[in-house]
Amino acid sequence: MLEVRGLKVAYGGINAVKGIDLDVGEGEMVALIGANGAGKTTTLKALTGLVHVSGGHVHYRGHPITRRPPHELVRQGLALVPEGRGVFGRLTVQENLALGAYFRDNRGEVEADMARVFEMFPRLAERRAQIAGTLSGGEQQMLAIGRSLMSRPRLLLLDEPSMGLAPIMVQRIFETILRVAREGVTVLLVEQNAKLALEASDRGYVMESGLITLSDAAAALLTNEKVRQAYLGE
Repeated sequence: MLEVRGLKVAYGGINAVKGIDLDVGEGEMVALIGANGAGKTTTLKALTGLVHVSGGHVHYRGHPITRRPPHELVRQGLALVPEGRGVFGRLTVQENLALGAYFRDNRGEVEADMARVFEMFPRLAERRAQIAGTLSGGEQQMLAIGRSLMSRPRLLLLDEPSMGLAPIMVQRIFETILRVAREGVTVLLVEQNAKLALEASDRGYVMESGLITLSDAAAALLTNEKVRQAYLGE
């Protein structure tokens, strides 16, 4: 589904991503873990065309997408739920969801998908006419995920979905992510809660200072002594 080779991203004189290789197979959930500043968010932004790639290449479903504009990638089924949620704060819940399907023409299918999002997130259904900026952090995260699902993604990139949320809300968000994965959407998950991310994923990558330093099956990473000490607090 996704093949990344030698990916580099530089901000001025700072090399944020230093030539990484990464693969995501169709139907997989893959975790990318690491400390703050490791380059995880920059990697997702590079994959989705939001920052300039200074080296390497990215292939999605066998086709080169390096330096393609974000709106083209969304049409091709590549969607990002950004760090910090990024909802349109002055629009309603329903308007935010509709914007997730901005390029789709079949109104019946769009309405069916919106009904599915409301079934997945009953709290959003209750607040469909509410201004998104007045929602709680957890509700905004639900909305950000729901909005991305309105584009019918084949590959969903999630950037820190648990950040700043209460434990019970984190549990609900991860239950939803697992449901989305079970329904056939491929997932690349960036998450600081390494234990939660690896428990949910098939495989994982560890990123440090712009480099991939370790990759393995998620179950193996959970028992890796270095990972346990550095990221699992054990």
